[in-house]
Amino acid sequence: MNDQDALLERYGPRESMDYDVVIVGGGPAGLATAIRLKQLRPEASVVVLEKGAEPGAHTLSGAVMDPRALTELLPDWRERGAPLSQPVTGDDVLVLSPDRARRVPDALVPDCLHNPGNYIVRLGAVVKWLAEQAEALGVEVFPGFAGAEILYDEQGRVRGVATGHSGLGKDGQPTAGFQLGMALHGRYTVFAEGARGHLGQQLIQRYRLDEGRDPQTYALGIKELWEVPPERVQPGRVVHTAGWPMDDATYGGGFLYHLDGGQVALGFVVGLDYTNPWLSPFEEMQRWKTHPAIRAHLEGGRRIGYGARAITAGGILSLPRLVFPGGALVGCEAGTLNAARIKGSHAAIATGMLCAEALADALTQGRAHDELSTYPEAFERSWLHAELRQSKNFKQWFKQGNRIGGLMTGVEQWLLPRLGLREPPWTLHRRVADHERLRPAADAPRIDYPRPDGVLTFDRLSSVFLSGTHHEENQPAHLVLRDARAPVEVNLARHAGPEARYCPAGVYEFLPTDTGGSRLQINAQNCLHCKTCDIKDPGRNIVWTVPEGGGGPVYSGM
Repeated sequence: MNDQDALLERYGPRESMDYDVVIVGGGPAGLATAIRLKQLRPEASVVVLEKGAEPGAHTLSGAVMDPRALTELLPDWRERGAPLSQPVTGDDVLVLSPDRARRVPDALVPDCLHNPGNYIVRLGAVVKWLAEQAEALGVEVFPGFAGAEILYDEQGRVRGVATGHSGLGKDGQPTAGFQLGMALHGRYTVFAEGARGHLGQQLIQRYRLDEGRDPQTYALGIKELWEVPPERVQPGRVVHTAGWPMDDATYGGGFLYHLDGGQVALGFVVGLDYTNPWLSPFEEMQRWKTHPAIRAHLEGGRRIGYGARAITAGGILSLPRLVFPGGALVGCEAGTLNAARIKGSHAAIATGMLCAEALADALTQGRAHDELSTYPEAFERSWLHAELRQSKNFKQWFKQGNRIGGLMTGVEQWLLPRLGLREPPWTLHRRVADHERLRPAADAPRIDYPRPDGVLTFDRLSSVFLSGTHHEENQPAHLVLRDARAPVEVNLARHAGPEARYCPAGVYEFLPTDTGGSRLQINAQNCLHCKTCDIKDPGRNIVWTVPEGGGGPVYSGM
């Protein structure tokens, strides 16, 4: 008997609630699913579980948003007061060397990086607004409740989820405030947890949804929010950078977006397929800010926000099957972000709508717990599928170096459309997952990063403080090691302890022991829920599980 069974035997049965549709994840994809379903079937009972303390609390993106899908979902979004208030007014694409910036002429910028008609947004605010629209239609939105366990019926079909228990101590034993999680049963269950979803990974493995697909690949996006002096404000200006500080073999780039209200959102994205174990994405982001072309936007300002999140970047060649008995994957849970466009919210909303239309048909027919086959069929006929097909080789080219990647992105995203081709006539595949890419530390050049100055560049702990991250201290660690010996005996010995560098929150640090050795300390209270450790650990030894609902960052204004 495992701990879960023992708790249920001692305190059970847990309370349950029945719905037509249970949605796990209150981001753009999950809320779009709920809204569209209620538009089509107002009588359907729909619940959305959101692990953040409020809708949008865990949402992090750049973000430049293409409103196409939102317009399809809610054509009157402007009249409803959607927080899309800053249209893009201009684009700069810069190629950086250590001390210079070369602007790519507009005529040569690939179509995927042009942003006419798009908006610079705080995606957390958009999500909060979407939750209000869903609730107005009768959707039950439960913030602070994490989907912790998938529930199956006797035939092995998904029949819902259970929320996590609350009031467990660090030792896993119930405290005086213990409460069992609740079971939420649905005729169908939709998973919209975002990139590298905890439950989604279990479903992909159980039903072999990724069979015949390329391994999924990810990037880590690290973001800051700044207030800048009036003379530096350029509302609507969008800047993307390539080149320095990345070497030619490492995928990465920066973004800088001028919001309204005198604020600038900026960040750096590093592909988690990097090979040098000495590399630190956090330190690369800090170093990138010192470039004269970036510093010019920030001098005299102050940093007011920080966050980090993994990005599902494999594209359509890594997309798993979207359905399984009893449910479906939507949005970044599946991996529908278009890395070439650096956009995913429009894809999340679009897949949510397509899934909802299949759900509405199934409910009308009185079905339950079967496969929603019309959802992937509709996806393959959609404008989103065509968009992703055009970008199918984007990350594969960058696996061959940034120069080749930049050149072939120009060919596939600029030249081929002008020749009338909707997608490249060739297909590139990858066979190596991100966690398999690290070289031994002895074979890689060491990177010595400068110390932070506390004005333009910062350390991890002061950054985490700005994220509003909080976890109940007396709870079981949500970062689990499969083998407690591997961090020292394998990762430290072979790769110089990459955990201490790839984590953007200082969760992992190696400390000396009394016997002259080393041990890994896990500061789980710092965790930003970015999922990088779950992706990049060389032996897949770290497993990210959900903490108590409501814990984690609070990305106010991000």
